[in-house]
Amino acid sequence: MAHIGLRCPAFAGHLNTMLPLGQELQRRGHRVTLFGIPDAGPRTVAAGLAFCPVGAGEFPLGTMAEVFAQLGILSGVAALRFTVRWLEKSAAVFLEQAPAAMKGEKVETLLVDQASPEGGTIAEIADIPFITVCSAVVLHKDEYIPPFNTAWPYSSARWARLRNRAGYFLLERAVEPVRAVVADSRKRWKLPLYRNYNDYYSPLAQLSQQPPELEFPRTTLPPWFHFTGPYHDSMSREPIPFPFDRLTGQPLIYASMGTVLNRLLWVFRVIAEACIGLEAQLVVSLGGGARPEWLTDLPGSPLIVANAPQLELLRRAALTITHAGMNTTLESLANGVPIVAIPVTNDQPGVAARVAWAGAGVTLSVRRLSVRRLQAAVKRVLAERSYREKARIMQVAIRRSGGVAQAAEIIEQVAATGKPVYREVQRSFYGEAVSS
Repeated sequence: MAHIGLRCPAFAGHLNTMLPLGQELQRRGHRVTLFGIPDAGPRTVAAGLAFCPVGAGEFPLGTMAEVFAQLGILSGVAALRFTVRWLEKSAAVFLEQAPAAMKGEKVETLLVDQASPEGGTIAEIADIPFITVCSAVVLHKDEYIPPFNTAWPYSSARWARLRNRAGYFLLERAVEPVRAVVADSRKRWKLPLYRNYNDYYSPLAQLSQQPPELEFPRTTLPPWFHFTGPYHDSMSREPIPFPFDRLTGQPLIYASMGTVLNRLLWVFRVIAEACIGLEAQLVVSLGGGARPEWLTDLPGSPLIVANAPQLELLRRAALTITHAGMNTTLESLANGVPIVAIPVTNDQPGVAARVAWAGAGVTLSVRRLSVRRLQAAVKRVLAERSYREKARIMQVAIRRSGGVAQAAEIIEQVAATGKPVYREVQRSFYGEAVSS
């Protein structure tokens, strides 16, 4: 059995992906340790996995609360710039400290979140193989695919490729500070410099929790890239109390703007006003970023909670209004629930664009959000059967995907052989040949 390390940002959306993977690997007999800043420790330990703190001096307990407080009130370019500054600082600290920590713990294989661009370099410094895990939308650069931070629709037309190239140029300028930190480290350790952004990802296996049906048509992904389906598991999350007795039995509209970019309180007011007069009950989860008492005067008297047992509520929901974070999106579609997306920043516009492309929902710009526009979108998605039908098609696709078991099997193959695992020779957890 192998000792497998995990590296991901200390954000709930990324931990919600990585921790179930770690639990499945541990269930199979492997030793699993997450390397993260101290704030990631409590959730990791609660999930039953080992935790090794990195950057305790630079990121003491409580750091993420400050990050969430600042990031929660931002949107668009401002939020993206803040995220880049955080990634730059985090990458520098982990490149300095994590290789020695992983060598000391005798890690044999490392799982690296795609949003931790320093992870592959850490693995090379520590001389261990690594696997890329896409917790968010697939970030790979492809001129046929719009940049992940845009809500641009997919098109194979020449004008769209030119548009995409311009978008990638601007995006690469924005994330240049992170690239520079990684490049400096690689120079110091005499490692070859990355030629392009796709070089940051593993040459052995790359895993995405998207089903392929929720991705634009791609032709340039490497043959060791696998769409496995989501890894969500309520067992990896701490129980959250909820007043289920206050549910009325009406069709349930679940509204969540995530756990990070969730202090845009005016958005919750727009959501509440847009749902007035509908034959439905609105449940609002503030994601821990705000307090229900801050919004006691919301029109329509929706049920407001600081945090919600999301998986349980989505099993009852008729519609999700969301920021289009990948986890909430996948959890909604896994329950056949259509979506009205209000993306704020980072990869959320890209996720929302894919939901609209799949026909499982609609997307609205947060900059142009109004009660009238949102109410029209909610009524449309609730009334038109096609949205629920497409969401149920996605539900079937997700159920047929291998999920965490298939991902764990690919990881085990890499850990055992140190060689790439190709789609055409991949085996499902039923022992059948599959193509991901």
